[in-house]
Amino acid sequence: MTEPVRIGLLGLGAVAQAVHLPLLARRPELYTIAAIADLSTEVTDAVGTRYGIPESRRFGSLDDMLDAGDLDAVMILSRGSHAEAVLACFARGVTVFCEKPLAFTLAEVDELIAAEPDLGHPAILLGYMKQYDPAVLAAIDALAEVDDVRSVEASVLHPTGASQLAFAHIVGPTTPLPESAAAAIDAEDRRLWQAAVGDADDALWRAYRGSLVSSLAHDLSVMRRLDLGIENIEFADMWRQSSEHAVRDVGRDRKSFGEHPPSISAVGRLAAGGRFSLTWQYLPDFPAYRETVRVVHGSGTVELVFPSPYLMHAPTELTVTGVDGDAERRVVRRSITEAFETQLEAFYAMIRGGTPPASGLAEGRADILLCQQIVASYAERLGIPVGGEVGALIGR
Repeated sequence: MTEPVRIGLLGLGAVAQAVHLPLLARRPELYTIAAIADLSTEVTDAVGTRYGIPESRRFGSLDDMLDAGDLDAVMILSRGSHAEAVLACFARGVTVFCEKPLAFTLAEVDELIAAEPDLGHPAILLGYMKQYDPAVLAAIDALAEVDDVRSVEASVLHPTGASQLAFAHIVGPTTPLPESAAAAIDAEDRRLWQAAVGDADDALWRAYRGSLVSSLAHDLSVMRRLDLGIENIEFADMWRQSSEHAVRDVGRDRKSFGEHPPSISAVGRLAAGGRFSLTWQYLPDFPAYRETVRVVHGSGTVELVFPSPYLMHAPTELTVTGVDGDAERRVVRRSITEAFETQLEAFYAMIRGGTPPASGLAEGRADILLCQQIVASYAERLGIPVGGEVGALIGR
């Protein structure tokens, strides 16, 4: 396990520039950034110059990058569903690191499962970096002997993307995409919209694709990593509020979460007993991204508090409480080890050593289904028109 993986990157937006490229560049013993691709030639050239990527290894599409060859793996970081890109890599026998969202429909994932190649090691790792967070791994140990989890509470407080990324000085295109490229993206969005939720309105579609599949799925992955699987969704709600005192504009987040991004909640039963509650709230003027997963059991609690994912080496705080004689024992753990970096180490170990990933296609499919069940519960209760795969869950 000494040869660096030659990796290509598809999509050079915020997560690529703020997180993955800097980490890849400082781990040359693990990775060589062998190619980059983006729809914007301007961005590709700016990033290529910054990281010393030869002009011959800068591309405008995934197909062009794959045709050029000499890649062990591709990191898919582009917007929208990644299913078609994963399929293209699978067809060439190239290993995939796939950021969320993997896909927006079960049908897309089923096609990927059928096409997954035998490479002598797993073919794909899903980019749920929180599953590799040292605090999450320590939480697994803290829960190892617990057999009576009473409840799990997971919440996301999500400020604007612009406020989270201002420090990173992301390079973006100064001109719009060509009309043909923009039209193709819109057509694909509409196709998946129909396949997932039918004729549901834009607000519901954006809540599903942005808030749930592309964000809250991280909390589902943490619960799964802690062996706290969900049995069912019993109640779900979505609502939208605003304040006359608001300062920050939603801005580009409208593309992800809709014109008026929602608050979402869901409750239900854990597979091993006990209850769970999930809450996702878009709060434009909230001071800093905050994500919390709190496990309550008969003799204490295990609580994880995650910072903004873009702030590398900002500690995830793990607090474990329990009984110490007649007193409460509280242990707080904070580590600056970066989850994105340990995830890259895991991807390298998957390729060079065959180590299974924390999440692959089956786990990604399960998360999409749970997100669909949340929307189905909400739509059925209020009689909201839905179709597609979500509609099928409630017989529509």
